[in-house]
Amino acid sequence: MTTRLQNLDGLPASVIRPAYRRDALTAGILHLGPGAFFRAHLAVYTDDVLAKDNRWGIEAVSLRSTDVVNHLNEQNGLYTLLTRDTAGTTARVIGSISKAHAASRNPAGLLKRLADPAIRIVSLTVTEKAYGLDPRTGGLDLAHPDIAADLANPTHPRGVIGYIVAGLAARRAQGLNPFTPLSCDNLPGNGAVLKRLVLEFADRVDPALRRWIEESVPFPSTMVDRITPASTDETYADAQRLTGHADRAAIETEPFSQWVIEDHFVDGRPAWEEAGALMVSDVSAYEKMKLRMLNGAHSLLAYLGFIAGHEFIRDTMQDAGLKSLAERHMKAAARTLDPLAGIDFHDYARALIARFENRAIAHRTYQIAMDGTQKLPQRLLQPAMEALARGEDAETFAIAVAGWMRYAMGIDRDGKPYELRDPRAGEIAAALGATDTSAVSVSRALFSLPGLFPEALTDNAHWTARVETALGDLMSGASVPAIL
Repeated sequence: MTTRLQNLDGLPASVIRPAYRRDALTAGILHLGPGAFFRAHLAVYTDDVLAKDNRWGIEAVSLRSTDVVNHLNEQNGLYTLLTRDTAGTTARVIGSISKAHAASRNPAGLLKRLADPAIRIVSLTVTEKAYGLDPRTGGLDLAHPDIAADLANPTHPRGVIGYIVAGLAARRAQGLNPFTPLSCDNLPGNGAVLKRLVLEFADRVDPALRRWIEESVPFPSTMVDRITPASTDETYADAQRLTGHADRAAIETEPFSQWVIEDHFVDGRPAWEEAGALMVSDVSAYEKMKLRMLNGAHSLLAYLGFIAGHEFIRDTMQDAGLKSLAERHMKAAARTLDPLAGIDFHDYARALIARFENRAIAHRTYQIAMDGTQKLPQRLLQPAMEALARGEDAETFAIAVAGWMRYAMGIDRDGKPYELRDPRAGEIAAALGATDTSAVSVSRALFSLPGLFPEALTDNAHWTARVETALGDLMSGASVPAIL
């Protein structure tokens, strides 16, 4: 009978394990959003440095779901990290999570942990849509269900912004140091975005609280990078094969990992630089490079690859036309960037292509394609606008946008419908339902979605015509538009 992974006993010698005593850990980090990326990234960097300072254990919190919380707690916070490349798969057991909480079961318990002075960092990987960000204003979306509910009842929050403000309010009321909120989501200027939302929310609750937060609380921005596919039955089977234990919290990832952090914390931090993180004064240039070159190309391949019938990103790399398009897009994205010390954009692009080609990583195009309206602005639309302003044609950006539009139609090449998994899916469906299915009509309907496309793009007749032409090609069954 196979036992569940609950301790470090009996692990094969080939399995890497924590280099510290887990029973001596104390929690210094409360992490909101214990999904696969967090467990392949922040939790791993922290695991690397706990032998030096055991006060930075992690308590992980899910605001909605309970499955990951259940699996982690059944395993005493332990889980297997599989690292895959063409040379094979290695296993490592991560021990940095001491316990997990489900806020839906015990919201008062989360508020208590947020108010505990032992918690000095509250980190987040909750995805862009959970922030309640209004893309039209860059501020709070007062119609967002969590924002509306939490403003109506701020002492009993349910959303991430509401919880952070309630936790900081409790600290202030007790005369305690604040915690440092640390966003690790793929948002440009994620720390600045989080700060603005928190301040706007706090101002509506208590202007004095807003002033205290503005004066006392740092919101460092970060740039995170590690391809982490969703776990599958193969993930769990390989984890069991390599460790000898069943593990329903197991995850898989690639060898590459990068973390750039603005070094501004109110009450200390782990020595993450000793695990390879880069501590800087300003993360924006690194972040822009990653969002435009990696994430932008990823989105392009996800939309075009999905509608062409490719299940995984690695499969799109076997399509010579899509691979060439991705390479061209990275070059176009690089031209929108300022020089970055120590970074050769050509080398970076080649490394990205190699990562996308990794046959051991099964990253689904459908997974990457979700939440498109939250991702398009920073990945594709802003750099497209800058490229046009420089006198370039922004052609690959037009093709990527056309790919999203074809994807947004919600019908695959065999006529089978699929769920968009986008927070504005209802608006998209309504806009498309009110028009015919010609490329011109579809593109114009989607260009008209409020607050999504900048006027600098929609007013550029030449560029929108390129989008319409590429969309027509894709609607006709092409995997790569003929305008190339």
